[in-house]
Amino acid sequence: MSNHNRRHALIGAAFLMATSAIGPGFLTQTATFTENLLASFGFVILISILLDIGAQLNIWRIIAVSEQPAQNIANRVLPGAGYFLTLLIVMGGLAFNIGNVGGAGLGMNILTGLSPEMGAIISGCIAVGIFLFREAGKTMDKFAQIMGFIMIALTLYVAWQANPPLEEAVYYTFLPVKLDAVAIVTLVGGTVGGYITFAGAHRLLDAGIKGRASLPEVNRSSVSAILIASVMRVVLFLAVLGVVSQGVKLNPENPAATPFQYIAGHGGWLLFGVVIWAASITSVIGAAYTSVSFLAGLSATVKKNKNRWIIGFILVSTFVLATVGRPAQVLVFVGTLNGLILPVSLGLILLAAYRPDIVGDYRHPKWMAVCGLIVVVSMALLSGITLVKYIGGLLG
Repeated sequence: MSNHNRRHALIGAAFLMATSAIGPGFLTQTATFTENLLASFGFVILISILLDIGAQLNIWRIIAVSEQPAQNIANRVLPGAGYFLTLLIVMGGLAFNIGNVGGAGLGMNILTGLSPEMGAIISGCIAVGIFLFREAGKTMDKFAQIMGFIMIALTLYVAWQANPPLEEAVYYTFLPVKLDAVAIVTLVGGTVGGYITFAGAHRLLDAGIKGRASLPEVNRSSVSAILIASVMRVVLFLAVLGVVSQGVKLNPENPAATPFQYIAGHGGWLLFGVVIWAASITSVIGAAYTSVSFLAGLSATVKKNKNRWIIGFILVSTFVLATVGRPAQVLVFVGTLNGLILPVSLGLILLAAYRPDIVGDYRHPKWMAVCGLIVVVSMALLSGITLVKYIGGLLG
């Protein structure tokens, strides 16, 4: 691989992971937590960034060193664990892709006036079109980069116009007056949970960037991915903080849209339409690509026809959204299972880091393992509590 192609693959993997994280849920969570915590939400973002980097570095490095996808590593650590992890990833990816397609439909509705269902169908067709190209990987990389730049640029404009209290935001980022552990874990799960962190790691494998010699590049791409997603988080935080500091209440039906509308009226509503469409369509692509990459690692048939399976995954998500909508109970249940994916997958990766039959004589940094363990424990506890409450609610 030429240096030019290698560099593009590294940047593409970072943007694929970042834009997979930035979906409709990302926008809503960021706006809602900002309204609740105000400038202290900056502290939540800071801590979540550190935990995100710790979790993602562990996963990307071990996948690169072992030169195997996550599901194969999991099966070697504990026979059958890779199949279980694949089941969680595909179920969670499909459920959330229904929501992602719905977000794309909403964006298309805002921009064109078409019904959300028709907007979802058109958006699904656009996503499918990416994988009809011979070099679908490069097309996907470039599309993710363009959409990422558009989202950040438009939101930055709104944040600038909102005139947020920057000094206050910086001060309370380091000395918060409100703390919310649930918000921290929610942000970590929403950035590196489920299928998201594997999007970039598996993309690097597909591009042939692997092995111990590639670790410095993998590190940079991994951290860059978190920083790209975090830039979008910070910019949206400042945009929302700017308007709520002026006494504006967020629209509970679509909280992330409020700063756009407040700053620029109908034009701002259209800008938000572009942002939520870009966020949603890239998440559709990322979820489909990553979910199928797990299936491909366990099936030669899927691997041989990977793009066709990705297209099928997108079509199924679009069909369900357009005909059934979002079956709330199923989405909540699978969403809870999705929250369990990070502690399960990261826990297996940490075990693999100390298996010579998987990583050879590679020595994993202790500080990195400790950061990963903190994420595993915190996410496992919160996800377990949420799952127990959900099951209790069904039985009650």
